[in-house]
Amino acid sequence: MKSLDSKVNIIPIIGKADSISKTELQKFKNKIMSELVSNGVQIYQFPTDDETVSEINTIMNGHLPFAVVGSTEEVKIGNKMVRARQYPWGTVQVENENHCDFVKLRKMLICTNMEDLREQTHARHYESYRRCRLEEMGFRDIGPENKPVSLQEAYEAKRQEFYLELQRREEEMRQQFVQRVKEKEAILKEAEQQVQTKFEHRMLMHQEVKLKLEKKKKVLEDEIAMFIEKKANAELLQSQASVSTPVVSLKRDKDRKNSSFT
Repeated sequence: MKSLDSKVNIIPIIGKADSISKTELQKFKNKIMSELVSNGVQIYQFPTDDETVSEINTIMNGHLPFAVVGSTEEVKIGNKMVRARQYPWGTVQVENENHCDFVKLRKMLICTNMEDLREQTHARHYESYRRCRLEEMGFRDIGPENKPVSLQEAYEAKRQEFYLELQRREEEMRQQFVQRVKEKEAILKEAEQQVQTKFEHRMLMHQEVKLKLEKKKKVLEDEIAMFIEKKANAELLQSQASVSTPVVSLKRDKDRKNSSFT
């Protein structure tokens, strides 16, 4: 509760108040209030500065903490159906002020002090939370020389500081980007040089292979020309030999005939 009293309005209540007697209940209330005070827990006190509600609120502050009883069942008492808790010894009515403080609590929260609760939440708890959050973000109402400054001045100073920090980070990112681009360009140039070197080496190898093939081609063409020439000479000799052979045979036959006549 100590950690909550600066964040919300605390209204202490006692649940299941029908489980103890009225004498024990009053002692229990006094004990709770003394423990809250001794532990420094700030509870919501109904305001007494407004004359229209000061009297009732003073009385209700004396009833803190409220002792309440709850029930989801409706019981018929007389001619009315009321929310109550039934026991063998009797019935405890939720909305009976002689049985519990539920009606007092409802009236104080909804009818009498609703607007004050809203104002307290906004003016005290929300502003406290807002101030803490602004201080965590670096906004303070005291300057470097312990002089009071307005929130607008603190905002402008923080905005300028943030803008300078943003520019510094932007410049760092730009330098990192330029450095990475240079490194990438160097890698690409080196790869390009390697590819160019390989290409030139392959071109030289190709030229050498081409020259070798051209030499072999010339040798083969010379061999083919020589072969064709030899073939032509051979065919010419063969044709000459076939023409001279019948003349010799005819001369021999004539000589035979002449010899037989003689």
